[in-house]
Amino acid sequence: MRRLNTVTDFDLLVIGTGPGGQKAAIAAAKLGKRVAVVEKRNMIGGVCINTGTIPSKTLREAVLYLTGLNQRELYGASYRVKDEITVADLGMRTQHVIGREIQVIRSQLGRNHVTVLIGTGRFLDPHTIGISGDDDKGEKKVSADKIVIATGTTPARPATVEFDDRTVIDSDAILRLDRVPETLVVVGAGVIGIEYASMFAALGTKVTVVERRDRMLEFCDLEIVEALKYHLRDLAVTFRFGENVAAVERRPRGALTILESGKKIPADCVMYSAGRQGQTGELCLEAAGLSADDRGRIAVDENYVTAVPHIYAVGDVIGFPALAATSMEQGRVAAQHACGEPVADIHDLAPIGIYTIPEISFVGKSEDELTRDRIPFEVGVSRYRELARGQIIGDSYGMLKLLVSSEDRRLLGVHVFGTGATELVHIGQTLMGCGGTVDYLVSAVFNYPTLAESYKVAALDAMNKMRVIARLTAEL
Repeated sequence: MRRLNTVTDFDLLVIGTGPGGQKAAIAAAKLGKRVAVVEKRNMIGGVCINTGTIPSKTLREAVLYLTGLNQRELYGASYRVKDEITVADLGMRTQHVIGREIQVIRSQLGRNHVTVLIGTGRFLDPHTIGISGDDDKGEKKVSADKIVIATGTTPARPATVEFDDRTVIDSDAILRLDRVPETLVVVGAGVIGIEYASMFAALGTKVTVVERRDRMLEFCDLEIVEALKYHLRDLAVTFRFGENVAAVERRPRGALTILESGKKIPADCVMYSAGRQGQTGELCLEAAGLSADDRGRIAVDENYVTAVPHIYAVGDVIGFPALAATSMEQGRVAAQHACGEPVADIHDLAPIGIYTIPEISFVGKSEDELTRDRIPFEVGVSRYRELARGQIIGDSYGMLKLLVSSEDRRLLGVHVFGTGATELVHIGQTLMGCGGTVDYLVSAVFNYPTLAESYKVAALDAMNKMRVIARLTAEL
Protein backbone atom coordinates (compact mmCIF):
# COMPACT_ATOMS: atom_id res chain seq x y z
CA MET A 1 0.00 0.00 0.00
CA ARG A 2 1.12 3.56 -0.72
CA ARG A 3 1.85 5.68 2.36
CA LEU A 4 -0.42 8.69 2.93
CA ASN A 5 0.99 12.15 2.10
CA THR A 6 3.89 10.66 0.12
CA VAL A 7 5.05 12.82 -2.79
CA THR A 8 5.96 10.71 -5.80
CA ASP A 9 8.57 11.50 -8.45
CA PHE A 10 6.10 11.13 -11.33
CA ASP A 11 2.38 11.07 -11.95
CA LEU A 12 2.79 8.25 -14.50
CA LEU A 13 5.74 5.95 -15.13
CA VAL A 14 5.84 3.64 -18.14
CA ILE A 15 8.07 0.57 -18.29
CA GLY A 16 8.90 0.04 -21.96
CA THR A 17 9.02 2.35 -25.00
CA GLY A 18 7.39 0.17 -27.64
CA PRO A 19 4.21 1.36 -29.42
CA GLY A 20 2.02 0.96 -26.33
CA GLY A 21 4.49 2.56 -23.94
CA GLN A 22 5.21 5.51 -26.25
CA LYS A 23 1.54 6.38 -26.73
CA ALA A 24 0.76 6.00 -23.02
CA ALA A 25 3.60 8.31 -22.05
CA ILE A 26 2.81 10.97 -24.65
CA ALA A 27 -0.95 10.87 -23.98
CA ALA A 28 -0.36 11.48 -20.27
CA ALA A 29 2.19 14.23 -21.00
CA LYS A 30 -0.34 15.97 -23.26
CA LEU A 31 -2.66 16.04 -20.24
CA GLY A 32 -0.05 17.95 -18.26
CA LYS A 33 1.21 15.05 -16.14
CA ARG A 34 4.78 14.40 -14.94
CA VAL A 35 5.75 11.37 -17.01
CA ALA A 36 8.78 9.10 -17.27
CA VAL A 37 9.63 6.01 -19.30
CA VAL A 38 12.08 3.26 -18.38
CA GLU A 39 13.97 1.50 -21.17
CA LYS A 40 17.16 -0.45 -21.68
CA ARG A 41 19.99 1.50 -23.30
CA ASN A 42 19.88 -0.10 -26.74
CA MET A 43 16.13 -0.70 -26.90
CA ILE A 44 14.52 2.74 -27.33
CA GLY A 45 11.39 1.98 -29.34
CA GLY A 46 11.14 -1.49 -27.84
CA VAL A 47 11.00 -4.78 -29.70
CA CYS A 48 8.83 -3.20 -32.42
CA ILE A 49 11.59 -0.88 -33.59
CA ASN A 50 14.69 -2.92 -32.82
CA THR A 51 13.96 -6.59 -33.52
CA GLY A 52 10.32 -6.96 -34.53
CA THR A 53 7.86 -5.10 -36.72
CA ILE A 54 10.06 -2.38 -38.24
CA PRO A 55 13.15 -4.46 -39.11
CA SER A 56 11.11 -7.37 -40.48
CA LYS A 57 8.93 -5.12 -42.66
CA THR A 58 11.98 -3.17 -43.84
CA LEU A 59 13.70 -6.45 -44.67
CA ARG A 60 10.65 -7.38 -46.72
CA GLU A 61 10.86 -4.15 -48.73
CA ALA A 62 14.58 -4.71 -49.32
CA VAL A 63 13.87 -8.24 -50.54
CA LEU A 64 11.13 -7.08 -52.91
CA TYR A 65 13.34 -4.37 -54.36
CA LEU A 66 16.62 -6.30 -54.69
CA THR A 67 15.04 -9.45 -56.12
CA GLY A 68 12.81 -7.53 -58.53
CA LEU A 69 10.12 -10.07 -57.68
CA ASN A 70 7.22 -7.71 -58.31
CA GLN A 71 8.50 -6.90 -61.80
CA ARG A 72 8.94 -10.44 -63.10
CA GLU A 73 5.40 -10.52 -64.46
CA LEU A 74 6.50 -7.78 -66.88
CA TYR A 75 10.21 -8.48 -67.44
CA GLY A 76 10.43 -12.26 -67.13
CA ALA A 77 11.10 -14.85 -64.42
CA SER A 78 14.87 -14.28 -64.53
CA TYR A 79 14.66 -10.53 -63.82
CA ARG A 80 16.63 -9.36 -60.75
CA VAL A 81 17.86 -5.96 -59.62
CA LYS A 82 20.94 -7.57 -58.04
CA ASP A 83 22.22 -11.06 -58.83
CA GLU A 84 24.08 -11.76 -55.59
CA ILE A 85 22.18 -10.42 -52.59
CA THR A 86 24.11 -10.39 -49.30
CA VAL A 87 23.02 -9.75 -45.71
CA ALA A 88 24.90 -6.46 -45.96
CA ASP A 89 22.59 -5.40 -48.80
CA LEU A 90 19.55 -6.29 -46.70
CA GLY A 91 20.90 -4.89 -43.43
CA MET A 92 21.85 -1.49 -44.82
CA ARG A 93 18.23 -0.48 -45.39
CA THR A 94 17.09 -2.04 -42.12
CA GLN A 95 19.64 -0.21 -39.98
CA HIS A 96 18.89 3.09 -41.71
CA VAL A 97 15.16 2.81 -40.96
CA ILE A 98 15.72 1.68 -37.36
CA GLY A 99 18.04 4.64 -36.75
CA ARG A 100 15.57 7.14 -38.15
CA GLU A 101 12.66 5.67 -36.17
CA ILE A 102 14.62 5.83 -32.92
CA GLN A 103 15.37 9.51 -33.64
CA VAL A 104 11.66 10.16 -34.18
CA ILE A 105 10.74 8.49 -30.88
CA ARG A 106 13.42 10.37 -28.93
CA SER A 107 12.22 13.61 -30.47
CA GLN A 108 8.58 12.91 -29.60
CA LEU A 109 9.42 12.05 -26.00
CA GLY A 110 11.64 15.13 -25.71
CA ARG A 111 9.10 17.53 -27.21
CA ASN A 112 6.52 16.31 -24.72
CA HIS A 113 8.91 16.62 -21.76
CA VAL A 114 8.86 12.90 -20.98
CA THR A 115 11.82 11.88 -18.80
CA VAL A 116 13.75 8.90 -20.21
CA LEU A 117 15.31 6.67 -17.54
CA ILE A 118 17.85 4.25 -19.01
CA GLY A 119 18.10 0.81 -17.43
CA THR A 120 16.13 -2.28 -16.47
CA GLY A 121 13.13 -1.64 -14.24
CA ARG A 122 11.67 -3.85 -11.51
CA PHE A 123 9.04 -3.37 -8.83
CA LEU A 124 10.29 -2.73 -5.30
CA ASP A 125 6.75 -2.11 -4.05
CA PRO A 126 3.45 -1.20 -5.79
CA HIS A 127 4.50 2.43 -6.31
CA THR A 128 8.30 2.17 -6.53
CA ILE A 129 10.49 1.00 -9.41
CA GLY A 130 14.16 0.13 -9.07
CA ILE A 131 16.22 0.91 -12.19
CA SER A 132 19.53 -0.85 -12.79
CA GLY A 133 21.82 0.41 -15.52
CA ASP A 134 24.88 -1.15 -17.10
CA ASP A 135 27.23 1.36 -15.43
CA ASP A 136 27.59 -0.46 -12.06
CA LYS A 137 26.33 2.61 -10.20
CA GLY A 138 23.74 0.65 -8.30
CA GLU A 139 19.98 0.74 -8.44
CA LYS A 140 18.09 4.02 -8.72
CA LYS A 141 14.64 4.24 -7.12
CA VAL A 142 11.75 6.23 -8.58
CA SER A 143 8.13 6.39 -7.48
CA ALA A 144 4.90 7.11 -9.35
CA ASP A 145 1.19 7.45 -8.68
CA LYS A 146 0.31 5.31 -11.70
CA ILE A 147 2.44 2.75 -13.53
CA VAL A 148 2.00 1.27 -17.01
CA ILE A 149 3.70 -2.02 -17.91
CA ALA A 150 4.52 -2.12 -21.63
CA THR A 151 7.48 -4.50 -21.73
CA GLY A 152 6.38 -6.48 -24.79
CA THR A 153 7.50 -10.00 -25.62
CA THR A 154 10.42 -12.09 -26.79
CA PRO A 155 10.37 -15.18 -29.02
CA ALA A 156 9.42 -18.27 -27.02
CA ARG A 157 12.27 -20.77 -26.88
CA PRO A 158 11.24 -24.38 -26.16
CA ALA A 159 13.47 -25.87 -23.45
CA THR A 160 14.08 -28.95 -25.61
CA VAL A 161 15.68 -26.94 -28.42
CA GLU A 162 19.36 -25.97 -28.34
CA PHE A 163 19.50 -22.49 -29.85
CA ASP A 164 22.90 -21.20 -30.94
CA ASP A 165 21.74 -18.06 -32.82
CA ARG A 166 23.47 -19.22 -35.99
CA THR A 167 22.28 -22.67 -37.00
CA VAL A 168 19.24 -23.03 -34.73
CA ILE A 169 17.66 -19.62 -34.33
CA ASP A 170 14.51 -17.68 -33.43
CA SER A 171 12.93 -14.69 -35.21
CA ASP A 172 15.26 -12.22 -33.43
CA ALA A 173 18.44 -14.01 -34.45
CA ILE A 174 17.34 -14.35 -38.06
CA LEU A 175 17.99 -10.63 -38.44
CA ARG A 176 21.61 -11.19 -37.40
CA LEU A 177 22.52 -14.00 -39.80
CA ASP A 178 25.91 -13.57 -41.45
CA ARG A 179 24.78 -15.01 -44.78
CA VAL A 180 21.64 -15.77 -46.75
CA PRO A 181 21.10 -19.51 -46.22
CA GLU A 182 20.69 -21.75 -49.25
CA THR A 183 18.25 -23.95 -47.33
CA LEU A 184 16.04 -23.10 -44.37
CA VAL A 185 13.58 -25.02 -42.18
CA VAL A 186 10.89 -22.90 -40.52
CA VAL A 187 9.17 -24.59 -37.58
CA GLY A 188 5.74 -23.03 -37.10
CA ALA A 189 3.37 -21.65 -39.75
CA GLY A 190 2.05 -18.72 -37.74
CA VAL A 191 2.30 -15.11 -38.86
CA ILE A 192 6.01 -14.63 -38.08
CA GLY A 193 7.04 -18.01 -39.47
CA ILE A 194 5.20 -17.54 -42.76
CA GLU A 195 6.39 -13.94 -43.16
CA TYR A 196 10.04 -14.97 -42.91
CA ALA A 197 9.47 -18.12 -44.99
CA SER A 198 8.12 -15.99 -47.85
CA MET A 199 10.97 -13.45 -47.60
CA PHE A 200 13.71 -16.04 -47.79
CA ALA A 201 11.91 -17.97 -50.52
CA ALA A 202 11.85 -14.73 -52.54
CA LEU A 203 15.64 -14.49 -52.04
CA GLY A 204 16.02 -17.94 -53.57
CA THR A 205 16.41 -19.94 -50.35
CA LYS A 206 14.86 -23.42 -50.47
CA VAL A 207 12.40 -23.22 -47.57
CA THR A 208 10.58 -26.04 -45.80
CA VAL A 209 7.78 -25.12 -43.39
CA VAL A 210 6.90 -27.63 -40.67
CA GLU A 211 3.56 -27.16 -38.90
CA ARG A 212 1.84 -29.51 -36.43
CA ARG A 213 -1.62 -28.27 -37.44
CA ASP A 214 -3.35 -29.16 -40.71
CA ARG A 215 -3.20 -25.64 -42.15
CA MET A 216 -1.48 -22.32 -41.70
CA LEU A 217 -2.97 -19.01 -40.54
CA GLU A 218 -6.17 -20.64 -39.28
CA PHE A 219 -7.76 -17.28 -38.45
CA CYS A 220 -7.59 -16.13 -42.09
CA ASP A 221 -10.07 -16.67 -44.90
CA LEU A 222 -9.44 -20.12 -46.39
CA GLU A 223 -9.51 -18.94 -50.01
CA ILE A 224 -6.96 -16.23 -49.25
CA VAL A 225 -4.70 -18.71 -47.44
CA GLU A 226 -4.92 -21.14 -50.35
CA ALA A 227 -3.92 -18.33 -52.74
CA LEU A 228 -0.89 -17.54 -50.56
CA LYS A 229 0.04 -21.20 -50.30
CA TYR A 230 -0.10 -21.57 -54.09
CA HIS A 231 2.12 -18.52 -54.53
CA LEU A 232 4.66 -19.74 -51.96
CA ARG A 233 4.80 -23.17 -53.59
CA ASP A 234 5.57 -21.35 -56.84
CA LEU A 235 8.58 -19.90 -54.96
CA ALA A 236 9.63 -23.51 -54.16
CA VAL A 237 8.41 -23.53 -50.52
CA THR A 238 7.67 -27.05 -49.25
CA PHE A 239 4.98 -27.51 -46.60
CA ARG A 240 4.90 -30.33 -44.03
CA PHE A 241 1.54 -30.02 -42.28
CA GLY A 242 0.44 -32.34 -39.48
CA GLU A 243 4.09 -32.92 -38.55
CA ASN A 244 5.94 -32.49 -35.25
CA VAL A 245 9.68 -31.99 -34.84
CA ALA A 246 11.24 -34.82 -32.83
CA ALA A 247 14.79 -33.43 -32.78
CA VAL A 248 17.17 -30.97 -34.40
CA GLU A 249 20.77 -32.15 -34.68
CA ARG A 250 23.48 -29.59 -35.36
CA ARG A 251 26.04 -30.68 -37.93
CA PRO A 252 29.32 -29.09 -39.09
CA ARG A 253 27.62 -27.66 -42.16
CA GLY A 254 24.11 -26.98 -40.86
CA ALA A 255 21.42 -28.93 -39.07
CA LEU A 256 19.28 -32.01 -39.53
CA THR A 257 15.61 -31.68 -38.58
CA ILE A 258 14.06 -35.02 -37.67
CA LEU A 259 10.27 -35.25 -37.70
CA GLU A 260 8.21 -37.66 -35.59
CA SER A 261 7.07 -39.31 -38.81
CA GLY A 262 10.68 -40.25 -39.52
CA LYS A 263 11.34 -37.67 -42.22
CA LYS A 264 14.75 -36.01 -42.12
CA ILE A 265 15.27 -32.51 -43.52
CA PRO A 266 18.84 -31.19 -43.90
CA ALA A 267 19.25 -27.41 -43.98
CA ASP A 268 21.79 -24.65 -43.42
CA CYS A 269 19.56 -23.13 -40.76
CA VAL A 270 16.48 -23.95 -38.66
CA MET A 271 14.23 -21.13 -37.45
CA TYR A 272 11.77 -21.79 -34.63
CA SER A 273 8.64 -19.67 -34.62
CA ALA A 274 6.99 -20.99 -31.45
CA GLY A 275 4.99 -17.93 -30.41
CA ARG A 276 6.00 -15.14 -28.05
CA GLN A 277 6.71 -14.93 -24.31
CA GLY A 278 5.82 -11.87 -22.23
CA GLN A 279 8.87 -10.01 -20.89
CA THR A 280 7.85 -10.07 -17.25
CA GLY A 281 10.60 -12.23 -15.76
CA GLU A 282 12.72 -9.25 -14.60
CA LEU A 283 9.82 -7.13 -13.30
CA CYS A 284 9.49 -8.78 -9.85
CA LEU A 285 5.71 -8.58 -10.24
CA GLU A 286 5.14 -10.20 -6.84
CA ALA A 287 6.52 -7.08 -5.15
CA ALA A 288 3.63 -5.15 -6.69
CA GLY A 289 1.05 -7.82 -5.87
CA LEU A 290 0.85 -9.03 -9.48
CA SER A 291 1.51 -12.27 -11.34
CA ALA A 292 1.78 -13.48 -14.93
CA ASP A 293 0.60 -16.68 -16.61
CA ASP A 294 2.90 -19.37 -17.99
CA ARG A 295 3.43 -17.33 -21.17
CA GLY A 296 4.41 -14.22 -19.19
CA ARG A 297 1.14 -12.43 -19.91
CA ILE A 298 -0.61 -10.09 -17.46
CA ALA A 299 -4.40 -10.07 -17.08
CA VAL A 300 -6.21 -6.71 -17.43
CA ASP A 301 -9.77 -5.38 -17.58
CA GLU A 302 -11.41 -3.36 -20.37
CA ASN A 303 -9.46 -0.24 -19.34
CA TYR A 304 -6.15 -2.18 -19.16
CA VAL A 305 -6.12 -2.05 -15.35
CA THR A 306 -4.37 -5.02 -13.69
CA ALA A 307 -5.32 -6.65 -10.40
CA VAL A 308 -3.67 -3.67 -8.68
CA PRO A 309 -5.88 -0.61 -9.42
CA HIS A 310 -3.11 1.92 -10.11
CA ILE A 311 -1.05 -0.41 -12.34
CA TYR A 312 -1.89 -0.86 -16.01
CA ALA A 313 -0.54 -3.19 -18.70
CA VAL A 314 -0.74 -2.72 -22.48
CA GLY A 315 0.59 -4.19 -25.69
CA ASP A 316 1.91 -7.66 -26.40
CA VAL A 317 2.50 -8.36 -22.69
CA ILE A 318 -1.29 -8.75 -22.24
CA GLY A 319 -1.66 -11.15 -25.17
CA PHE A 320 -4.03 -11.13 -28.15
CA PRO A 321 -4.17 -9.38 -30.55
CA ALA A 322 -0.53 -8.39 -29.93
CA LEU A 323 -0.34 -5.91 -32.81
CA ALA A 324 1.63 -2.67 -32.86
CA ALA A 325 -1.47 -0.81 -34.04
CA THR A 326 -3.72 -2.09 -31.25
CA SER A 327 -0.94 -1.62 -28.68
CA MET A 328 -0.82 2.09 -29.52
CA GLU A 329 -4.52 2.48 -28.84
CA GLN A 330 -4.28 0.43 -25.64
CA GLY A 331 -1.52 2.73 -24.39
CA ARG A 332 -3.55 5.84 -25.15
CA VAL A 333 -6.70 4.45 -23.49
CA ALA A 334 -4.77 3.31 -20.40
CA ALA A 335 -3.14 6.71 -19.98
CA GLN A 336 -6.44 8.55 -20.32
CA HIS A 337 -8.06 6.27 -17.75
CA ALA A 338 -5.10 6.68 -15.39
CA CYS A 339 -5.38 10.46 -15.70
CA GLY A 340 -9.12 10.48 -15.04
CA GLU A 341 -10.02 11.47 -18.61
CA PRO A 342 -13.13 10.20 -20.43
CA VAL A 343 -12.24 7.03 -22.31
CA ALA A 344 -13.76 5.89 -25.59
CA ASP A 345 -13.65 2.16 -26.27
CA ILE A 346 -11.25 0.94 -28.95
CA HIS A 347 -13.25 0.14 -32.07
CA ASP A 348 -13.64 -3.61 -32.47
CA LEU A 349 -12.98 -3.36 -36.21
CA ALA A 350 -9.20 -3.59 -35.96
CA PRO A 351 -7.63 -4.77 -39.24
CA ILE A 352 -5.13 -7.60 -39.37
CA GLY A 353 -2.10 -7.21 -41.64
CA ILE A 354 0.22 -10.09 -42.50
CA TYR A 355 3.36 -9.01 -44.34
CA THR A 356 4.02 -12.12 -46.34
CA ILE A 357 5.06 -11.95 -49.97
CA PRO A 358 2.38 -11.26 -51.25
CA GLU A 359 0.71 -9.62 -48.27
CA ILE A 360 -2.66 -10.36 -46.66
CA SER A 361 -5.03 -8.09 -44.77
CA PHE A 362 -8.58 -8.40 -43.54
CA VAL A 363 -11.16 -6.80 -41.28
CA GLY A 364 -14.47 -8.10 -39.99
CA LYS A 365 -15.89 -11.59 -40.35
CA SER A 366 -14.73 -14.50 -42.49
CA GLU A 367 -16.97 -16.80 -44.54
CA ASP A 368 -16.50 -19.59 -41.99
CA GLU A 369 -17.53 -17.33 -39.09
CA LEU A 370 -20.64 -16.05 -40.88
CA THR A 371 -21.63 -19.58 -41.85
CA ARG A 372 -21.13 -20.81 -38.29
CA ASP A 373 -23.24 -17.95 -36.92
CA ARG A 374 -25.92 -18.55 -39.59
CA ILE A 375 -25.70 -15.04 -40.96
CA PRO A 376 -26.80 -14.93 -44.64
CA PHE A 377 -24.24 -13.23 -46.87
CA GLU A 378 -23.13 -12.83 -50.46
CA VAL A 379 -19.58 -12.71 -51.78
CA GLY A 380 -18.23 -10.14 -54.21
CA VAL A 381 -14.78 -10.69 -55.71
CA SER A 382 -12.43 -8.51 -57.72
CA ARG A 383 -9.20 -9.85 -59.18
CA TYR A 384 -6.22 -7.61 -59.82
CA ARG A 385 -5.66 -9.14 -63.26
CA GLU A 386 -8.99 -7.59 -64.34
CA LEU A 387 -7.89 -4.11 -63.22
CA ALA A 388 -5.80 -1.79 -65.35
CA ARG A 389 -3.66 -0.96 -62.31
CA GLY A 390 -3.03 -4.64 -61.72
CA GLN A 391 -1.68 -4.97 -65.27
CA ILE A 392 0.45 -1.83 -64.88
CA ILE A 393 2.18 -3.04 -61.69
CA GLY A 394 2.42 -6.66 -62.88
CA ASP A 395 0.19 -8.21 -60.18
CA SER A 396 -1.98 -10.88 -61.77
CA TYR A 397 -2.63 -12.89 -58.61
CA GLY A 398 -4.08 -10.31 -56.18
CA MET A 399 -7.73 -10.30 -55.18
CA LEU A 400 -10.22 -8.46 -52.97
CA LYS A 401 -13.23 -10.18 -51.46
CA LEU A 402 -16.25 -8.45 -49.90
CA LEU A 403 -18.71 -10.26 -47.64
CA VAL A 404 -22.07 -8.51 -47.82
CA SER A 405 -25.20 -9.04 -45.71
CA SER A 406 -28.01 -10.51 -47.85
CA GLU A 407 -30.56 -8.83 -45.60
CA ASP A 408 -29.48 -5.18 -45.39
CA ARG A 409 -26.42 -5.06 -47.73
CA ARG A 410 -24.07 -3.97 -44.93
CA LEU A 411 -20.40 -4.81 -45.37
CA LEU A 412 -19.55 -7.70 -43.00
CA GLY A 413 -15.97 -8.44 -43.94
CA VAL A 414 -13.15 -7.44 -46.30
CA HIS A 415 -10.33 -9.81 -47.26
CA VAL A 416 -7.43 -8.73 -49.50
CA PHE A 417 -4.49 -10.65 -50.97
CA GLY A 418 -1.79 -9.05 -53.06
CA THR A 419 0.04 -5.75 -53.58
CA GLY A 420 -1.07 -3.03 -51.16
CA ALA A 421 -3.42 -5.31 -49.21
CA THR A 422 -2.55 -3.72 -45.85
CA GLU A 423 -3.34 -0.27 -47.26
CA LEU A 424 -6.49 -1.17 -49.22
CA VAL A 425 -8.22 -2.81 -46.27
CA HIS A 426 -8.74 0.55 -44.56
CA ILE A 427 -11.32 1.65 -47.13
CA GLY A 428 -13.53 -1.27 -46.13
CA GLN A 429 -12.73 -0.75 -42.44
CA THR A 430 -13.93 2.86 -42.62
CA LEU A 431 -17.13 1.95 -44.45
CA MET A 432 -17.88 -0.80 -41.93
CA GLY A 433 -17.16 1.50 -39.01
CA CYS A 434 -19.73 3.94 -40.35
CA GLY A 435 -22.32 1.19 -40.83
CA GLY A 436 -22.15 1.63 -44.60
CA THR A 437 -23.63 -0.64 -47.23
CA VAL A 438 -22.36 -2.03 -50.50
CA ASP A 439 -24.58 0.55 -52.29
CA TYR A 440 -22.02 3.25 -51.48
CA LEU A 441 -19.24 1.32 -53.21
CA VAL A 442 -21.43 0.66 -56.25
CA SER A 443 -22.15 4.35 -56.76
CA ALA A 444 -18.77 5.75 -55.63
CA VAL A 445 -16.25 7.08 -58.17
CA PHE A 446 -12.68 5.79 -57.65
CA ASN A 447 -9.55 7.16 -59.27
CA TYR A 448 -8.62 5.25 -62.42
CA PRO A 449 -6.41 3.31 -62.72
CA THR A 450 -6.04 2.26 -59.06
CA LEU A 451 -6.22 -0.90 -56.98
CA ALA A 452 -8.89 0.82 -54.87
CA GLU A 453 -11.14 0.38 -57.89
CA SER A 454 -11.35 -3.26 -56.83
CA TYR A 455 -13.92 -2.22 -54.22
CA LYS A 456 -16.34 -1.08 -56.93
CA VAL A 457 -15.78 -4.20 -59.03
CA ALA A 458 -16.33 -6.51 -56.03
CA ALA A 459 -19.38 -4.50 -54.91
CA LEU A 460 -20.95 -4.80 -58.35
CA ASP A 461 -20.22 -8.53 -58.33
CA ALA A 462 -21.98 -8.98 -54.97
CA MET A 463 -24.90 -6.73 -55.98
CA ASN A 464 -25.44 -8.61 -59.24
CA LYS A 465 -25.54 -11.93 -57.39
CA MET A 466 -28.07 -10.58 -54.89
CA ARG A 467 -30.16 -9.18 -57.72
CA VAL A 468 -30.31 -12.59 -59.42
CA ILE A 469 -31.30 -14.29 -56.15
CA ALA A 470 -34.01 -11.66 -55.53
CA ARG A 471 -35.43 -12.17 -59.04
CA LEU A 472 -35.48 -15.96 -58.73
CA THR A 473 -37.07 -15.72 -55.28
CA ALA A 474 -39.78 -13.41 -56.67
CA GLU A 475 -40.52 -15.80 -59.51
CA LEU A 476 -41.11 -18.60 -57.02
